Amino acid sequence: MRASLIQIAVDEGESVNSRRSRVSSLVREVAGRERPDLVVLPELWTTGAFAYESFASEAEPLAGPTYEAMAKAASDAGVWLHAGSIPERDASGDLYNTSLVFSPQGELAASYRKIHRFGFDKGEAVLMGAGSELVTVRTPDAAIGLATCYDLRFPELFRGLVDAGAEVFVVPAGWPARRREHWTLFARARAVEDQVFVLACGTGGSHAGVPQAGHSVVVDPWGEVLAEAGDGEEVLTVDIDLPKVAATREQFPALKDRLLGVAVPRR
Repeated sequence: MRASLIQIAVDEGESVNSRRSRVSSLVREVAGRERPDLVVLPELWTTGAFAYESFASEAEPLAGPTYEAMAKAASDAGVWLHAGSIPERDASGDLYNTSLVFSPQGELAASYRKIHRFGFDKGEAVLMGAGSELVTVRTPDAAIGLATCYDLRFPELFRGLVDAGAEVFVVPAGWPARRREHWTLFARARAVEDQVFVLACGTGGSHAGVPQAGHSVVVDPWGEVLAEAGDGEEVLTVDIDLPKVAATREQFPALKDRLLGVAVPRR
């Protein structure tokens, strides 16, 4: 499987409509140039992950303008598209940080509401509701587990995705530059402990005055960094050797030795 991660640099002076149009064009351009099977975008790229004051005004229904633009981009490009996440407003008016995954036919293959919201007692943590479901999506190439940004700090979520069959974790993010070392550390840790590939796609630029970490990264099941971006707008394209997941688990069968968090038969 070939994957392209588009690390978008969010320009705070750019309108959401303009950014939506630009990102749609980027998806088509990258697909035409790199020929990936999967394209990945970052978290909350329409507004900026730290632009809390814009969440309510820019929130949209699941099948809103970003959904329509990304569905068309996926169909035009003929790729699987993880369209990052949007501020979703549901029918009751509640907000969620929701990821969208589209098939090459432009159909919604999966959506995931971020479970762990960042901010402690402010920002996303109080403005948005928490998701409650682990989500995987099966493509012709791989079973993909979905997580978002702050989720990286909670390994039990990823163990649940492994139990659901995930071979690849896709993690869009808007990670702050001041904790960039944590970003790469957690991406590698989740890859090693769950023996999967991790595709972690972040943003460059600045969100509401918060510099972003950038450094999107692709990690293999042994924790080796296959590719890493810099600070600005950049595209990472990596060929993923999916049989390496099964081979790693066979060569080093640590997952079979789990005792906590799994059903242990009585003797």
